[in-house]
Amino acid sequence: MTRPMADLVETLIEDERWQAARLEDLADAACRAVLSRLDLPAEGFEIAVLGCDDARMATLNADFRDKDRATNVLSWPAVELAPDRAGGAPSRPDPGPADMPQSLGDIAIAFDTCAREAAEQGKPLAAHVTHLLVHGCLHLLGFDHIRAPDAARMEALEVDLLERMGIADPYQ
Repeated sequence: MTRPMADLVETLIEDERWQAARLEDLADAACRAVLSRLDLPAEGFEIAVLGCDDARMATLNADFRDKDRATNVLSWPAVELAPDRAGGAPSRPDPGPADMPQSLGDIAIAFDTCAREAAEQGKPLAAHVTHLLVHGCLHLLGFDHIRAPDAARMEALEVDLLERMGIADPYQ
């Protein structure tokens, strides 16, 4: 007996406001766009996304980053893919078969912080959330923004991906 093909993104909604914001659709579109842009087969991977509120995000941020406050998005890569050299390309993950996809990791996103940031920046919530999901997915794939050359590479990729999705440059 074969296992049915898995979805790329498995979304867990803890805060019901994410239902109206269409988190499941936004996460699927963002993650598929990232994998497509990097020439990775979506059917070979899976990503878990948690849609939560600021209270839950503050707990996660404290537990995993020792920061006692909410943030907009957090990512936990399943495999370390970061480049050794600043500005270098991350390692490419190996896909699993379509019926047993390889986990890329987990993303958590906080509704309250995202809604507040979108309002402050005068952006549609969906555009801001899509940007943060693209950002989180890139983290799962070894991209980071701690070293300046890595940040430049990641930001350029985000801008390109979002433009392809019809979303304005979030850094302007």
